[in-house]
Parts: sequence; C-alpha cells; structure tokens
Amino acid sequence: MVRISGDNAFAVAERVFAPSSPGRFAEKEQRRAYYGSFFDEVGVFDDGLCLIFRAPHSFTGENVAELYCHGGILVTQKLLEAALKSGARLARPGEFTRRAFIGGRISLTQAEAVGGLIEAKSEKYLRVSARQASGTLAAEISGYYETLRGIAASVYAFIDYPDEDMTDISVPEMRERIDSVREGLLRLSRTHEYGTAISEGIKTALIGKPNTGKSSVLNMLCGSDRAIVTDIAGTTRDVITETVRCGDVLLRLSDTAGIRDSADDIERIGVEKSLECIGKADLIFAVFDLSRPLDGGDFALIEEIKRRGKESRVICLMNKSDIDIGAVKPPFENAVRISAIRGEGREDIAEAVAGMLGGADIGENEEIITNARQNAAIVNAAAALADAAGALDGFTQDIAGMDIERAMGYLGEADGRTVGEDIVNEIFSHFCVGK
Repeated sequence: MVRISGDNAFAVAERVFAPSSPGRFAEKEQRRAYYGSFFDEVGVFDDGLCLIFRAPHSFTGENVAELYCHGGILVTQKLLEAALKSGARLARPGEFTRRAFIGGRISLTQAEAVGGLIEAKSEKYLRVSARQASGTLAAEISGYYETLRGIAASVYAFIDYPDEDMTDISVPEMRERIDSVREGLLRLSRTHEYGTAISEGIKTALIGKPNTGKSSVLNMLCGSDRAIVTDIAGTTRDVITETVRCGDVLLRLSDTAGIRDSADDIERIGVEKSLECIGKADLIFAVFDLSRPLDGGDFALIEEIKRRGKESRVICLMNKSDIDIGAVKPPFENAVRISAIRGEGREDIAEAVAGMLGGADIGENEEIITNARQNAAIVNAAAALADAAGALDGFTQDIAGMDIERAMGYLGEADGRTVGEDIVNEIFSHFCVGK
C-alpha cells in the first residue's frame, strides 16, 4: 500500500490510478474502495484498489489517498516512483502520525502508543499500546488536568474578588481535590518500572558460584542452548547477554562467570565483570544449588549482594530441585524453586519478576506508563501538587494556585498540549517512515 496525505493527495492519485467507474475523485464518495488500473508514463503496469478520505475525516486530518497494488517488489517500486514523479515526496520518519498530532487528531501519548505498537516485543506491551493508542491514557491525564483547571478557576476568582468570597471551593475541599489528583498521578508513576520492563526490558544479572547451573538457567529462559553446559567449574569466562521474554517482561539478561577466587587470569577477569554486573543490574537472579549445602562461595556471593545494597532486587533461583537434599534455605526473601535442566519453574520465575516490579498490583484495565518522558512529567506534576497542598497550610489560596498552574503545565507536557518542538522532533525521529 502507498499512502499519500496532503492537500494535493487526490491530484497525485489521479495521475497514477484510473478507476474503472467513470468520474473524478472530487465527485466520488469517500471511505469506499474503488477498483482500477495503475499506470505511469509507459502505460498500465498493475490493477488494484484506491481508497479516499476527505479532510478532516482521515488519520492525519488531511486529504488521504491509499493505493493498494499486488505487492510485488517491482510493482510496488513502480507505483511509488509514479507517485513521486506525479508530485508526492517520501514521508519523513513518523510523519503521518506527526501530522495527526499537529492536526489535533491524536494526543502525544496516543502518538507514542503508535510507536509502541510497532516496537512491541511482548503481548502485554502490545495490549497496553493498543489501549493507549485509542486514547485511554490521554483521557486519564486530561481528567486530572480538567480537575486542576476547575480548582485554578476558583483561585482566580479569589484573587480578582478577595472581598466578595467568589470562590466556590473551601480550603478543605481544595486540599481534598489536590490530594486526589496527586494520588492518581503517583499511582501512574508507580507503574513506570513495570512499564519499562515490558517495553524496553530490565537489566538483569544471572549470578552464582560455579556449577550452580547458571548457564542451564539461561538456556531455559532463552528456550535454546545459548550457553555451554558442562560439569567443569569455570566454563563461563565472559558475560553473555541475551534479551529474553519472561512472562510479560523483557529481561536484558547477562549470564556471568561463576564467582570464586581463581588463579586463572582470564577467569579472574570474568569474575570481576560478574561483580560489576551486580552493581549495574536492576534485577538479580542469584542461583543456588539445592543438591549440596551452601558453602563459602555462596556466602561470599550473599555478602557481595548485601554490600552493594541489592537485597531488595534479588530473586533466588533455588536450582536442581529434582535432587534437593533438603538442607538449603533461601538466603533472601524472594525465592523460586526450579530445575533448569528439566525446564521446570519458568512460569514461577515470571510470576516472581512481575511481583517484584509491581506488575501483580496493576489491574488489567489500569494505565501503565511505559516511557521516561511521560513519567518525568507526571512526577513533576505530583511534586507541584505536594507544594500546593503545603501552601494551603500557611498561605492563601493564590499561593497554592501558582503550584497548581505548574502542575497543569507538566500535565500539558505529558499529553502534548505544551510540549516543545524539540521534544516532538525527538519522539517522531524514532518512528519508521510508514507511520
């Protein structure tokens, strides 16, 4: 399909498409498919369909013609070249979606959700993006904005007529509304870590002493033999990184060298890289062997995790549950029993990861913040509302009103009402040309 959008879209279409039914495009009913032939300066080279959408009843809000040919490489190339020779130009990355945003057809959060639909690598992110592309997140943010605008209007009335008591909201009522919006924004922000995990992936370190089965765990999570598995300690000498799906979450998973003291220079470098991964990781899979008691190597690993303050980010993978001797207790709160060699426990790992990242607390129809730009705006708006609530304690409503206006400005950035052109350019630069 070749899509043409703009004031001259129909004129360009008429130069490359001849409908089998008589009449010009200007006389034809919109949102109907017309059968006909595609041609260039040489002659007819294919037959197919043309759909027309008149402004403002199109995705971009402009006149749009969509040309459907048979899809072969040469045929499609000839149709594209014919359109370009007839006055069209190639679209820039994301230009169709950008025109829809600039034309007021969609909000910026909807535009970003279109990008999410294209990039989605998990079913969850696909569902979230589809919902937000329909406007659900934009509607929630707009609801908060309108509530604050109502409060601000009351504040302005107080400022303009201080002796007339024109405000229709008392200070306790104002505080209640401000707190309600702020709590809604904080709830949205709390979904961001999980949203990042389903959209971009979370940096995860797979660590343990040698021969606990780390490489088998990696292979189980990848669904293929990505790492060499042997009974020889120290097989893994370097960090192996894979992006794998774990339930609804994407893990940027690094399988590290077994952590132990070694006289081998190469293995020692691998161990140093393993320790670096612990510090950089947002999530740690610490693998322990249920077939033998914990020893000095295990305790050294536990202490290293604690020293780096990562206890709350650890999920213990208690491996080799098929030969459990019953002598090993999980050293951290979050633990899952698995048998990597048998492929048992993958679903339990996914459940534990979702729980740690807050996914278990998010309802099916609740909005999820999946990008840092939206989250920053929401966090800033919540902070401004905290200042507004504080101002009501010792100052007049007009002081709180300035913080409420700040919060409205941040919400305007979130949904694109007040966002700068440089940010818009950055967002759409990551889109593919066809969108």
